Amino acid sequence: MSPAVVGSIGVGLLLLAFGPNILGLLSERGRACLLMNIVGAALAAWYAWAGRQIPFLILEGVWATAALVRYVSLMTKKTPGDAPGAR
Repeated sequence: MSPAVVGSIGVGLLLLAFGPNILGLLSERGRACLLMNIVGAALAAWYAWAGRQIPFLILEGVWATAALVRYVSLMTKKTPGDAPGAR
């Protein structure tokens, strides 16, 4: 697959998450939004790396990392009902 196709898919995923989020239709803390940001930014970062676009690579790498950290944080966060013996 060409770098342009990979980059286009990545940017498309980012826009697919951004548009509904801005309109209040998709929560920025939701699993779908975070996963689209992780995958989209990672693909865009690969595209930037393939084209030696260092500033864009840094931006997308930080974006993907931040989304991944947020995703892991939310998925491992315990809720009050998670306590042993809680009903």
